[in-house]
Amino acid sequence: MDIKYMRRALELAKGGLGYVNPNPLVGALIVKKGRIIGEGYHKAYGSHHAEINAFLNATEDVKDATMYVTLEPCSHYGKTPPCVEAIVEKRIKKVVIGLKDPNPLVTGRGIKILEEAGIEVVSGVLEEDNKKINEIFLKYITTKLPFVIMKTAMTLDGKIATRTNSSKWITGELSRKYVHELRHKVAGIMIGVGTVLADNPSLTTRLKDRKGCDPIRIIVDSSARIPLEAKVLNLASNARTIIAVTEKADMKKIKMLEKKCAEVIVIPSKNARVDLTLLMKKLGERKIDSILLEGGSELNYAALEQGIVDKVNAFIAPKIIGGNTAKTPVDGQGRAHMEEAINLDCFDIHRFGEDIMLETYIRRGN
Repeated sequence: MDIKYMRRALELAKGGLGYVNPNPLVGALIVKKGRIIGEGYHKAYGSHHAEINAFLNATEDVKDATMYVTLEPCSHYGKTPPCVEAIVEKRIKKVVIGLKDPNPLVTGRGIKILEEAGIEVVSGVLEEDNKKINEIFLKYITTKLPFVIMKTAMTLDGKIATRTNSSKWITGELSRKYVHELRHKVAGIMIGVGTVLADNPSLTTRLKDRKGCDPIRIIVDSSARIPLEAKVLNLASNARTIIAVTEKADMKKIKMLEKKCAEVIVIPSKNARVDLTLLMKKLGERKIDSILLEGGSELNYAALEQGIVDKVNAFIAPKIIGGNTAKTPVDGQGRAHMEEAINLDCFDIHRFGEDIMLETYIRRGN
């Protein structure tokens, strides 16, 4: 029964996708005498946590009930009071936890407080499932660096555009719809200035069934070449635009970009380009916990080479276009020997109409 109720809590947690960054996705439910009497999830950053919402939605007295929660209840004061205090005050009899809080400053403390209050605690229920939905939070809370998802869309012969740079559309409508779900989920979206010059994208989130959250737009632009009329600088969007430049950028152009309400970050150059490793640190300091990398082949290679990518979502369409000058998802200098290849782990295959998507992770270490 613990697994059944934890699965329900996980489904509830997903309701916070796109709204709680940089907080975790958390779901909770209260069960009494085999009946669910309260449900809740963390709906938005700064709002009530899942446990409190479950109490608020309870249909009867929760005394002696069991609470199922996907993440260890918080034990510290932040935007809201500690949830463990409410659990103790409400006289919950048992708490079933999916995942211990990964925050090294507080991990296990919530469990200890509950146990000291005489509450039975069971932890680690569907732990891997809980890690999966909170992979962004797990990295960010332990490193203060964004979780980076590299998204590519290519033909069966590995091309992201034709030799004339035509790329609309490689994948079908269902694949593109899922990409907008990804944009809604992450805090930021990053491209290089070359993509701005070639495609002039908006980088907004467009969902048919609800209003999505626009990610923060991050443009990697060493010399501040972005045109002032670019769409990303002229949108009616709540999300801001960040331009990452190097010391090569002209100060007058930087001032002009700032007048367009863009935030310009000057990053020391690495190999004559923006140092992406340092950029990730600066973005993490701004509470940007996740980035969807929709860059071109050169930026993709630089991101992989500098080790900032955590996950790769590779869409493959059943099309062949050929061309020895047609772009591939990753260009750059490339690796000289097969033993130097970047290896990937944990493949999942998803189907979107005629397209497939490989969801995989960068292998760290051996």
